[in-house]
Formats: sequence, structure tokens, C-alpha cells
Amino acid sequence: MDASKILFINQEISPYLPETFISQLSNKLPQGIQEKGYEVRTFMPKYGCINERRNQLHEVIRLSGMNLIIDDTDHPLIIKVATLQPARMQVYFIYNDDYFQHGSVKELETLTMPDDNDERSIFFVRGSLETVKKLRWIPNIVHCQGWVSALTPIYLKQIYNDDPTFSNVKVVYSLFKDGFTEPLDIRLAEKLQMDGASDKAVKDIINKSIDYMSLSKLAIDFSDGVVEAQEGIDPELIAYAKASGKPFLPYPGDDDSSVEVYNEFYKSI
Repeated sequence: MDASKILFINQEISPYLPETFISQLSNKLPQGIQEKGYEVRTFMPKYGCINERRNQLHEVIRLSGMNLIIDDTDHPLIIKVATLQPARMQVYFIYNDDYFQHGSVKELETLTMPDDNDERSIFFVRGSLETVKKLRWIPNIVHCQGWVSALTPIYLKQIYNDDPTFSNVKVVYSLFKDGFTEPLDIRLAEKLQMDGASDKAVKDIINKSIDYMSLSKLAIDFSDGVVEAQEGIDPELIAYAKASGKPFLPYPGDDDSSVEVYNEFYKSI
């Protein structure tokens, strides 16, 4: 397929957050793919610990201003942007002070306020997709990296599937060792249904405590391709991904040659 436009929805990106395996890959891969001639857009949450002045973030007024309703409550969507060097690639930041603190906090809100992680993920995913619609930019592939992005596949296949921006998109989900300790709200399935997900789509998580394993399996269920992005992934998840019969990319390494491996995988799906 033509994979000329790729949207990356990332949990974290360095240098905006400290260097981890996922933040470094989320920096290197989009830039490497862009250098191969692709059009790239990349998104991440605007966590409170991100220093806006140092990283030269500024609000994009024309993209901000809409409200997202989550569990019958309005949440204003604010979009900020910065330029990632050396590729001069724009990074879009999804922000709302209900889910992301303002100011120089030290830890991520996913750790300090875990009770909101289900809605934080919903807000980030929906905010990213709504912003892409406002940009009037139609991606061929959406690549999700990190568990905060794990609801993207079900939103694209269940809730945005008739939207012209996303109706023909292919979704890739990367598996990492990041995880989380506090289970997500038991009402997650209900909140997804309120947004338009079918009963069948959420049947495996209805009234259940959602841990990292079950969230990852949900992401795999609605993806078109799965990547073993890091060594040491839980074997149960790898087996589940392979059993799905969907295109599966084994760990491609983390050197410069891995960008070409990803490039070929995008083309294959």
C-alpha cells in the first residue's frame, strides 16, 4: 500500500522527557522515517513536567478550543507544538489541566494520579485524532507507541472508522515493557461504549479490572500490524500477537538499520 503519510501517537519522546527506551525510539523513528521522504506527524501528551520555555512549546490557537466530552463531562482541548531537531519535525502536544498538571512537577501524571489513567488515555487519543482532522491531513498508517496510546486502535476501528480522514488507515501497535501498576477504571468499557464502541468490541473488558496485559490485547485485537519493539516482552503477549494472524514484526534492533526494517514493515501492511 501507499504509506506516504504516517501518524505517530507516542507515549513519550526525548528530549521532552528523560531518556528511556521508548522515548528514544519515539524520537529516532519518526525522524528517520521522515528522512526517507514520508510525511510525518507526531503527537504526545503535554505532561506537567515538560518545561515549555526550555523546549520552546507554544499554543496553536487555531487547533485549540474544542471540548471533548468524556463520561458526560466537558474537557477543553489545548494543542501546543515544538520543533524536534535535527529533522525540524513538529511535535504536537495534547494538553488539558484536568489530566495534566501545569508547572514543573517531577513525575508523570500517569504515576502520581493513576485513578485518571483511563480517561487520560481517552483524552490523549481522541485529542490527537481530532487534531489530525483539523489539520486536514489524511494518514495512511497510524503507529501507536506506549500503553497511553493503546486505545487508539479501537477508536480508529470502532468510532472513527466512517470518518473520511481515517476510513482507510492501517494501525500499527508497538509492544514495550513499559506497563503500569494500578489497573484502569472498571468502567472503561462503559466509557468506550458512550463514545460509540460496540458491545462486541468491549466484551472482553466489561466490568473487569484492566491491567497492562488486557489493555495490550485490546490494542492488538484492533490493530492491523504488531511490533515487538523491545527485547524482553512478556511471552504471553508475543504469543497472542502471533496467534492473531496479523503482520508481526519481531524485534528489529535499535541501531540505525532498524528504521529501514520499520519502513519495509509499513509497506507490507
